[in-house]
Amino acid sequence: MTHYDVIIVGSGIAALTVASELCEKMNILMITKTMKTSSNSHLAQGGIACAIHENDHSCLHYEDTLYAGRYHNKKEAVELLVQEGKEIISSLMDEGFPFDKDEQGNVDLGNEGAHSFRRILHAGGDATGRKMVEHFLKKITNRITINEYQFVCDVVVKDGRAVGIITKTADENIHVYTASHIILATGGCGQAYEWTSNHPNATGDGLAIAFRAGCRLIDMEFTQFHPTMLYINGTCRGLISEAVRGEGAVLIDETGQRFMSEIHPLGDLAPRDVVARAIYRKYRDGHQVYLDISEIQFFSERFPTIAEMCWQNRVNLSEKKIPVVPGMHFLMGGIETDLVGRTNIDRLYAVGELACTGVHGANRLASNSLLEGLVFGKRIAKFILDQWLSSQESFGDFHWNEHEKTEVPEKGEIRKILTKWVGIERTHGELAWAVSWLKRYVKYFPLNAISYSIEEIERINMITAGYLIAKGALLRKESRGGHFRIDYPGEKPEWLEKRIVQTNEQRIGAVET
Repeated sequence: MTHYDVIIVGSGIAALTVASELCEKMNILMITKTMKTSSNSHLAQGGIACAIHENDHSCLHYEDTLYAGRYHNKKEAVELLVQEGKEIISSLMDEGFPFDKDEQGNVDLGNEGAHSFRRILHAGGDATGRKMVEHFLKKITNRITINEYQFVCDVVVKDGRAVGIITKTADENIHVYTASHIILATGGCGQAYEWTSNHPNATGDGLAIAFRAGCRLIDMEFTQFHPTMLYINGTCRGLISEAVRGEGAVLIDETGQRFMSEIHPLGDLAPRDVVARAIYRKYRDGHQVYLDISEIQFFSERFPTIAEMCWQNRVNLSEKKIPVVPGMHFLMGGIETDLVGRTNIDRLYAVGELACTGVHGANRLASNSLLEGLVFGKRIAKFILDQWLSSQESFGDFHWNEHEKTEVPEKGEIRKILTKWVGIERTHGELAWAVSWLKRYVKYFPLNAISYSIEEIERINMITAGYLIAKGALLRKESRGGHFRIDYPGEKPEWLEKRIVQTNEQRIGAVET
């Protein structure tokens, strides 16, 4: 067994932020189940939301985040996000991070759904996530140990304290590492659904690991479906960033008719949950949905990643229409943490999408996810530096779990169950059936890592995440944000109607008061 000061599980922007803050002072191991660049962060086309324009204000960003989150957010977390996020973005600019600029040399700010101001910073057009990951990897690569292609099976907890992890390599060899601090940063669980924007690695591993270790998980029912996934021959082929609508694209049906203006005052830039349900209902009623990009000049130059994806899938952009459908995108709930990433298990932390600080509420505001990783990754690092525990502690006697191995359904079957019964719109009967089916395969104890293959553990993790989503959705008898119950529709648009009649100056004064 090898001991480290800190073990970080995952390699997205939240994990990299922690590592960059600690790498000069601590002995760190970062573990990722495939390549270090294989993450949702690396795929992120959208940018980073930050109120840096002289006419914008952090108060407006704060209020927009609460509105999109349907006021289920933890206000202290949102305040930290918008204020400390602004400081971090300023630091990145000082470091020379290549945010896109306009012809005058100013940072080029874009717009996205539910934002009341153009405040989205991009890099490389629609390659912000990739640029950000590359930036942070340069900071840490020679200062920490990075183990690629190593799968974390479970966290070992002794006397209420996280002391180590159990991993498997591609050849199914078992390894055990100990650490004074263990940080889970494995991202979400979009691969539990048939249609998703998520990287193939996003099978809910960190969520399931935390669940088996005894962590509290909350708000799992709040699942965000991105409205615009590229839809080709009945399958999703990738994400069409919300920034496309922010630059003037609109949603139309097969007749060329726009429909969002009839559904929400913000039209095509309504919050994601509203737009996703509108598109879902169009398909349910037998229609097709497209993004009309005819108003965007130089589309391929503005969105090179999307243009390349369309070309590879034989979508003719000269026709100015991109076929789209909603897909699982982001989990607002997750492992319950405080504002420095601590879970209910001593020295076990969570950060990024799999953590739930309460910052996103019931529905994440567009382009707040990379910002969340930066802000709360830095906060965890600062806390750990203040609590430095560098001495190696005894792991004690270790025995493999001897629970009998059971068969687990295939990934395709799991995805069909979640998509059909725990999707964009939900009912009591469908959720109850899904909970009953999933519960049979959930593992409530650390796994026998010797008996199960990596692929089987991934399936167990998908089922565990799916079960927690379905159970939460069954218990929440209301519709709010990413959780929509047909039998408890509930939501009204008065919040937005009240907000948009105010000027920005009036809103700033109201929030500050």
